[in-house]
Amino acid sequence: MASLGIEAEQEPLLGDRTAGSREWDIIETEEHYKSRWISIRILYLTMFLSSVGFSIVIMSIWPYLQKIDQTADASFLGWVIASFSLGQMVASPIFGLWSNYRPRKEPLIVSIFISVAANCLYAYVHVPASHNKYYMLVARGLVGFGAGNVAVIRSYIAGATSLQERTSSMANTSACQALGFILGPVFQTCFALIGEKGVTWDTIKLQINMYTAPVLLGAFLGVLNIILILILLREHRVDDSGRQCKNVNFEEASTDEVQVPQGNIDQVAVVATNVLFFVVLFIFALFETIVTPLTMDMYAWTREQAVLYDGIILAALGVEAVIIFMGIKLLSKKIGERAILLGGFIVVWVGFFILLPWGNQFPKIQWEDLHNNSIPNTTFGEIIITLWKSPREDHSEGPTGCPVEQAWCFYTPMIHLAQFLTSAVLIGIGYPSCNVMSYTLYSKILGPKPQGVYMGWLTASGSAARILGPVFISQLYTSLGPRWAFSLVCGIVVLAILLLVVVYKRLVAFSVRHGRIQE
Repeated sequence: MASLGIEAEQEPLLGDRTAGSREWDIIETEEHYKSRWISIRILYLTMFLSSVGFSIVIMSIWPYLQKIDQTADASFLGWVIASFSLGQMVASPIFGLWSNYRPRKEPLIVSIFISVAANCLYAYVHVPASHNKYYMLVARGLVGFGAGNVAVIRSYIAGATSLQERTSSMANTSACQALGFILGPVFQTCFALIGEKGVTWDTIKLQINMYTAPVLLGAFLGVLNIILILILLREHRVDDSGRQCKNVNFEEASTDEVQVPQGNIDQVAVVATNVLFFVVLFIFALFETIVTPLTMDMYAWTREQAVLYDGIILAALGVEAVIIFMGIKLLSKKIGERAILLGGFIVVWVGFFILLPWGNQFPKIQWEDLHNNSIPNTTFGEIIITLWKSPREDHSEGPTGCPVEQAWCFYTPMIHLAQFLTSAVLIGIGYPSCNVMSYTLYSKILGPKPQGVYMGWLTASGSAARILGPVFISQLYTSLGPRWAFSLVCGIVVLAILLLVVVYKRLVAFSVRHGRIQE
């Protein structure tokens, strides 16, 4: 992961500079330069571990919840899943505000400590005699609360990089985040070899099994992360040109520091970027949610087939996203961030438009009067259950196809597999492009002033989108079918494109807006 920042590190801040030149000495010493990039790399690692903390248990929550508390149902599962995003949504502005007035080490260490404690709590939720499900709810909510440090991470990186370095650094950050989401389930799969029983340490009542081993690993990595932050992280802030700025977060004063440039932030651009980022996270969250129900309904896949094939598809999209994040760094130098953001939204719109049902071939109907676990009839939690339902629970897979309870199955044409795969590839291109460009443009609009609170609100809007997206698509898909669901998603993307076109000229860097740097 450390290699992700090498390209950005090798790019000069202002023109072609060499170590020992007068320009280098005035703007940034070699020691300061190395310290700054070591700190940024530490935060790449922190972002990666934050993502792993979310995804490392996502495939095992449902069976573990059933094991520790028989009263837990699908509705409660939905709350457990959503509690992570709720916790992050609450914590992001708090940690962001904290980081504006105090050294960034403080909120980072506190947030990671909360995550470590929450992971330990998760490992002990089987101990209480009752109400175990509520302990799990609190544990996942606190893990999300600790993940609110994403706002601090992005704020730090935005403030510690020049305009020239910003896009590359933000792309690296997003790549580390995506890598964490990909590898988390892989770690979980490896721990599945331990089995449900595992081993028990009676002295401290600790069970180490396939459910608790991942969070214990997460806690251990969190402790290592805290140690690295304490030893290696230093406070750095530079202006848009790369000159070191004086800031409350600084631990040492320097005579070469310059004051933070004065000027008003374009609040219209700030609000518009928050809305655009919400849409980006909203549409991808609902796409991830609907993949399993859609493929089971359209292609009559069994639960086992859906988990396997959809898992492969989502993993491939994750790898595709990492590649896109890396490619964006080069493309942005040629056409600019705004053009990539607009192009990303257009690609996403094309992806969802392709998903619209056409033709006269209809999906196979599931006639048997049995509940299809792939269909979220009442709660968001029922969508998630499909991912954890093991075929061993029911040796006969039961009926497959589009459930007769869904009236639209009789008159809505099926979505061909080629349509679905093409759409997935396009969404896999558009989403990471929009994601990293939103963050990059946002940080440039805010300028060299402390960005903690603003980044907190942006992270909170993304968390809200991840909560509302699955609820929106589950209800709409079940009631009206894919044609209405994806048509409305296309409409939402069109509105986002129109908003972007309206504010396009305002999405410029703070220093460019105030005439200090030429665009």
